[in-house]
Formats: sequence, C-alpha cells, structure tokens
Amino acid sequence: MFNPQSSESSMLTSREMLLITLETLPDALFVVDDATTIVYANASAQTMLGATREEVCGKPLWRCAPQLVSTALYQAVQKTTQTRVPSEVEYLSPVTQTWLHVQLAPTMGGLMVQVHQGRAAARREAPVPQDERLSIEDLNGLYSRVGVLTPEGIVLEINEVPLAEARVRREEVIGYPLVETRWWSCSPTSQEQLCAAIARASRGETVRFEAVVHLREGLDRHLEVAITPHRDAEHHIAYLVIASIDITERKRAEAELHALIDAIPQMVWTSQPDGSHDSFNQRWCDYTGLSTEEAQGEGWMQCLHPEDRPRVRTAWQRAVQTGGGYETELRLRQNTIGEYRWFLARAMPVRDETSQIIKWFGTSTDIEEKKRAEQQLKESRESLRVLTETVPQLVWVRRSDGLLEYVNQRYRDYTGLMLEQIQSDPWAYLQFFHPDDREGSRVLWQHALDTGDMYEHEQRLRNGQTGEYRWFLARAMPVRDERGQIIKWFGTSTDIEEKKRVEQQLKESREELRVLLETMPQLVWTTRPDGFLEYGNQHLLTYLNVPVEGVNGDQWLHFVHPDDRQKTWTVWQTQLRTGQSHEVEYRLREGKTGNYRWFLVRGIPFRDEQGHILKWFGTCTDIEDQKRTEEALRQSQERANVLMNSSIIGIFVGEGDQIVDANDTFLRMTGYTREDLRVGCINWMQMTPPEYLARTQQAQQELDAQQSLTPYEKEYVCKDGSRLPVLVGGALLQHHPFQVITFVLDNSARKELEQRKDDFISMASHELRNPLTALKLQTTLLHRQLTKQGLQASALSSMQTQINKLTRLVEDLLDVSKIQAGKLEYRQEAVDLDALLREIVDTMQQTHPSHTILVRGTVQAILLGDRDRLGQVFTNLLSNAIKYSPDAQTVEMDLSASPEEATIRVRDHGLGIPREQRDKIFDRFYRVTDSRKRGIPGLGMGLYIVGEIVNGHGGTITVDSDVGKGSTFQVTLPKKRDG
Repeated sequence: MFNPQSSESSMLTSREMLLITLETLPDALFVVDDATTIVYANASAQTMLGATREEVCGKPLWRCAPQLVSTALYQAVQKTTQTRVPSEVEYLSPVTQTWLHVQLAPTMGGLMVQVHQGRAAARREAPVPQDERLSIEDLNGLYSRVGVLTPEGIVLEINEVPLAEARVRREEVIGYPLVETRWWSCSPTSQEQLCAAIARASRGETVRFEAVVHLREGLDRHLEVAITPHRDAEHHIAYLVIASIDITERKRAEAELHALIDAIPQMVWTSQPDGSHDSFNQRWCDYTGLSTEEAQGEGWMQCLHPEDRPRVRTAWQRAVQTGGGYETELRLRQNTIGEYRWFLARAMPVRDETSQIIKWFGTSTDIEEKKRAEQQLKESRESLRVLTETVPQLVWVRRSDGLLEYVNQRYRDYTGLMLEQIQSDPWAYLQFFHPDDREGSRVLWQHALDTGDMYEHEQRLRNGQTGEYRWFLARAMPVRDERGQIIKWFGTSTDIEEKKRVEQQLKESREELRVLLETMPQLVWTTRPDGFLEYGNQHLLTYLNVPVEGVNGDQWLHFVHPDDRQKTWTVWQTQLRTGQSHEVEYRLREGKTGNYRWFLVRGIPFRDEQGHILKWFGTCTDIEDQKRTEEALRQSQERANVLMNSSIIGIFVGEGDQIVDANDTFLRMTGYTREDLRVGCINWMQMTPPEYLARTQQAQQELDAQQSLTPYEKEYVCKDGSRLPVLVGGALLQHHPFQVITFVLDNSARKELEQRKDDFISMASHELRNPLTALKLQTTLLHRQLTKQGLQASALSSMQTQINKLTRLVEDLLDVSKIQAGKLEYRQEAVDLDALLREIVDTMQQTHPSHTILVRGTVQAILLGDRDRLGQVFTNLLSNAIKYSPDAQTVEMDLSASPEEATIRVRDHGLGIPREQRDKIFDRFYRVTDSRKRGIPGLGMGLYIVGEIVNGHGGTITVDSDVGKGSTFQVTLPKKRDG
C-alpha cells in the first residue's frame, strides 16, 4: 500500500519526487486501505473536500467525502477490491450536481482513487448503462422517502423528501450511518428498530416495520418502512434500498376510529391485508384479559375454544385468500371466570381506489343467550324426534275415515314411500302387505272402522329396499272427542319377525334335537330324578338289541360286564344322592354278538330355576379303540424300554451338543458314567475327532431338514482318549423338537475286518504285480519270436489281452489301496488338456470300433496336474460309456471352458442309472444292481478311483441319468490351483 509517511532513508528522494508529482496533479487523488479509510489525499483532493490532510486521513472515505458518495462509486470500489482489476465509473454527484469521472487502481493493501470533474456529456453517459445503476435522479421523482445504503447502513444516496422535511443538507447525510441522522437518532426505540432491520437486510432478508421519526421540533411522522437487499453478479449483497411512506394520517384516523370502536357494545378488531390481527378495542381486551400486543398476529387464537380453532382458522384464511366476507360462530374464553361464551364473528375488507385490500375490520357479537335458546329448542325437538324414532314400532296416524295423515321416519324408511304417495287412497297401504295377508287385513280394518273396535292383526310387510317380507303385529286404538266420536286412529306396527323365527326355530329345534339324539354316534339316555331310565336313543336300543322297555328302570345294569357292575352301581347311586355329574368307564355287552366293548359314560343333571333336578341326561361313548391304543402304547413303551436297555445298541438323547440322557450300553462303549451324565460333562461334539467334524455338520444339516438322519460312519473319542469306530443314526423327538435321539452301533469289528481286507488287497496286488510283469514280458518276447518266424499266434494274442485286463485289475486294486491309505500321489506338470483328450479318444476309438466317439468343442487350457492320472479318469469314463451302452453306436464328449475352469461332459445312450443309486456309484466296490448290468464285467472300483483323482485335482464330478436313455458324467477342473 502507498504510504507517504514512510521513513526509510534509502527511498527519501524518490518519495519526495512522487509526493511533488501527486501534489501537482490537477485532479483529486485519494489512497484508501481495504476498509476504505483515507491514508493519503493530495492538494486537489483537500481543496475539493475543503479540509486539511490531517482532518481527512485516518477517516472513512464515505464520511469525509460526501461529494463523492454514490451507489455507482460504492459498487466500483467493492468490485475493484474483490477483483484487483483497475476500473472506472462516471456519475452525477448527488451533492454538487457535477459529473465525476473516477478511476480506481488496486495498490498493495488498498486502492488509489483519482477523481476528474466536469467531463463532456457524451462521456458522462457512456460508462454504466442506465438499467444497471440506481441514481439520485431516479429517487428525487418519488414522493416516498427512498435511499440507498451500504450493507453497513451508510447512506449512499437519498431523495429530497426526507431532507426537505428535516431541513438538512445532503452533505450532512451522505456518507453517514442512517441511524445517526436527526430524524432517526431522536428516538432510541426507532433507532433500535432500524439497526435490527439493517442487520437482517444485510443478510439477504427483506424487512418491513413501522416506526416513529422526529423530523424537527414539533414534527413527528409515522413511517411504514421496507428495506430490500440487492445482490451483484456473484450474489453478494451489493447495497440496500430503504423506502418508507408516511402513514401519520392513517395512524391518526385509526386512533380516532379506535376511540369510536371502544364506545360500541361489540368487541371490535382489525387485521392487516395478510390477515394478521393488529388491534382490538378495549371491550375485547377486558373480556379476554389479553393486551393488544399479546393478541396481535395469531395470539388471539389462544382465547378460542380448542374445538373451534381449526374451523375458525380455516374460515379466516379462506376469507383472507378470497377477499370475501368472513362470518363464523365461535366460543371465546372470558378471562375473569374462565368460561366460554358464544360469539358471532364478522369481518369485511376495506379496499383502496385500486381495489387492493388495505385493512380488515371485524366484530364479535355475544350470542350466548341466543345459542342457549336455540340449544333448548333443538334439544326439545330432538327429544321428541328421538322418542318417535326410538319407538321400535312403525307409527302411523289415520283420520276417522281411515286415510293416513302421518307416518314416522321408521315407517318411511322401511316401506321406502313418502306419506303423499298413500294419502289419497285409504287402501293404498295394502300394496306393502304380503299377498296372502292383504284380504284378511282389509276385512279386519274395515270392521274396526265400522264398529270402532280395537284393531289387531299379524301380517307381513315388504321392505321397500330389499323386497323381503317381515312379520309385524299391527294394533290401532281410536281417539274420540268429548261426544264419543272417533277423530283419529293411532296405530303401531311392531316387528315380530324374531318372535316368529324363534317360534319356528323352537319347533325346528325340537325336531333337530330328536334327530340329533338319534344320529349321534353315542348311546344317549335320560332318567327321572330317581334314576329310573325312561328313554334310550335308537343307537342304544340297537346296540343292546332290546326295546326301550327292556332297559327301563335298572334293567340296563344286566348289560354291564360282571366285573364292572358293582363299581358302576356305586358311582350311579352316589350321583343320585349328591346330584353331581359323574364319569365312569365300564364294559357293555353287545346284544347280537354277546361281545363286550369299553364305554365312557357321562351323566349330568338338568335343573329347574329353583335348582331341583328334573332329569338326568347321559351318553355312552365307545372307547374300545382308545383302550386298545392305550394297550398298544403300553406295549410299545415296554419295547422301547427293552431297546433302551439293549446291550448291543448305544442310545443317547441330545439337546444341542450336550448329551442329557443315555442308556448303559452307550456309557459302557464310551467309558463314561452316570455321574458324568448327571453333571452334564458329556458333549458329543467334543467327542467327535476333527477329521469327522465336516461329515458330522453335514449329517446335522440333514437332520434339521428331514427330521431324521441316514446312518453314517464316524469315530467317538472315549473318556480314556481311545477312539471308537461307530455307525450313527438319529431322529428328532416329535414332542421335544429340541431333542434328538441317537443310535450308536459299535463298528470296531467291521472296521477291523475292512482293514484286514484292505491289507490283503494291498499285499495281494503287490504280490501279483511282479509275476504279471514277468509274464507280460515273456509273452511279448514270445510274440516277437513267432512273428519273426512268420507264425500266427492267435492264442498268444488272446493271452496278452487277458494279461492286460488282469494288469489293469491289479493296478486298480493298488490305487484303491493307496487311496484308503491316503498315499495316492499326483505329479505336478503342465497338461495340455485338449491334446490329452484327443490322444485318449484316438486310442479308445481304435480299441472299441463298435462305437463312434464324437468330440465337440475345446477347452484351450493348460492345467497343472498329473497327466497320467487325468488320462486314467477320461479313459475310465469313455470305457464305461461304451461298456454300458451296448445297443448304441455313439458316445459324445463335449468340451467347454470359462475363465476359471474347464468342463468335460461324457454322454452315452445306454442303460442309465436309477435315481436312488446315483449317489452310491462313486463308493468303493459299489455296482448298480440291475439284471442287465450284472453281465457287464467290473468290480466297482473305476468310478471310486475317478472320483478320488478328480477331487485330488480340486475338481468335481457329477452324474445325470435317465433309466433307458443314458447317462452324462460331468467333470469340472480348475484352470489355476493354489500351490
């Protein structure tokens, strides 16, 4: 920033020259800092301001240079400060009324401002388009008080109206805070209002408020003020526009109006055009206990009854939005006693010459007494209406000649016709009657009219809506005058449909009861209070094969089994003596066969209102099957106990991993004791060795899915640490879904036998391998010698074929032995799978000309694995495909690959494999049991070896087969394997 007071001696001469140059400039030059505080003013600037350098330096530019202050200059200073790019602006000085051309240039930490005065008119109009600046020329034509402020509230421009009224010069205001002007500073309250409004407007809010200003002695004005922020292109607040209008006369008129309003008996209130209540007369304040300030806005709503608030708010908002009249009834709380009284609220808008609403005037008139009178009348009418409508009859009134003159609402609702439709014809009402009832009703009614006797008749009336008929009891009585003449008939029609239905239902119920007793599967009987049997249903009589007289009294006792008679008679006598219900089981003899069956006999007393027994009702329910089931269950439990106590099968019950119960055999097998079981220290999962955990988890999943477990082999670690080979099966207990019963069979002997067999196979394979190798070599040499001699050796060729088969058999047995011992080894080498498969296919095609092997696709992959073992896999699959499709001509091999794996499918069109045997074909020594397959040679080792080799290469093998259509074996091998 430029600073002429710097004292560095090394630049003294240069500064003196610069100061002399600046001082001799004809134009005014100012240097200001970033806060627009003057730090230097040359001689021309001092002359313009009429002040010395000491009087202006260190003071704000806007305060010291009112001749320069304008919105245009303010915006240019802000822009140059922000962009640091030189600029210029031209405008008419609001103080001197001369044109100024100002050039601004950024300096280090501030700006240099050079002012030229009195330029040509063409130049004056060029810099800033008219629509982009706000000039005092635009403001002076307005009667309203208008000014332009900085966001801090400093006056940039102001029109003549407030200056003239306050009798101050423009330079006394321009550049000064508006709050310090004479008309605002005389009232601290107004000054605080203005400060708060400028602060809100500088944050982007348009602010409106009313305030009182003191222009000069004896002249105060009420102003309605609005401050609007204006933004620049970067959306920063560029300046504020303040506009105010003089509402003094309106306020004076309002005061006079309020004095008048306070004198009228209604509560009066006013609202602004937006619906915000702003004044209330004294009567309103006295009634509600609220001051005008407390009730302004929506404060008055707190006096409303809570139930009325939503309705009143909606009605008032609708009136404000539409500009129409407002009228509603509401309840207001009286402050002194807290009670609510009803008021009629009305309001009308007041409009100006342009039809714009400038005010709302409203009144609230007390209508409490009127509402009470209306309520009493309403209640009286409602009582009469309710009385008429709650009478359960159809009510009607006829004249003496029989014409209807009144029917109640229930009558109209039921028939669906209005009174006028049936008043002209005395017999028109018959159209609602059931056709079968019309003539009888007409005759009886005519008789009543002729004789004056009471009318009563049951008839069916049609429902006008549904068309259905209901039974009614119609009654009518004549009303006579003092001379005994009939003047009216009052009648009612009482709905007796339910009564009719009950009568019908009672009739039907008796019949249904009779049918029920006869169709019930039980033997049903009734006795007198003294126990004399007087009724038995047909089932009872048929079972005993006697008429009812054959069981009357106590004769029924002869049909009870001799072993049960005494007990039965004792229970029956006790029941008769105590009057209590009873239940007993005994055997009754079937009359035709003489066989006895078990029955459950129940008897209950039927009493009158005084509690005296009128009858005994009883049933005999056949429980022969239940008895047999109970006996079968008892025998089953005995068998279960025998099984639990078996010395062969170990049994335990588990909850989760914990064994909660076990038989002695299981405890003996594993070395645990009853005490171990009692303290809960036997955990079957902890007894499972790590190598069997995966198979155990698989079995547990099967149990969860199927509620039972296919037996599988595993080992348990006994209490002493030894291992016990077992065969395990189990099932969920039906009534204890969290408990599993597990059956454990000691598998030690079979495992030992299998081990001996595996050892024998391994030993025999090794023992046979060496003689076979020598025999194969000798046969080959003999074949060569005979060939050299030109002799045919067909027998020798057949012998070689059998030796090769025997060699393959021995090799398979050795592989099985190695697999069982976990010693089957794989070389790790790069295998061109396409080349290997082509080689195998060519060889198989030569040795099996009966079938054509079709190869489709390629895998184009180099695998890491054992080439010979992989060749063994596909040779076995192709050999099986040919062997098990004797009637087919083709075998298909499909090759495909993905980025991760290669897939080889071998498909035949042969015999196929049953679904239930597919999962077993990869087991050791397993062969499909089928009459056609038994003639095909094999020991069930090939697929077992194939599965192990594929698994050893990290792959999978699956089979899909249809019996009679063929099988497809799919081998999937990974292209890359983890080291």
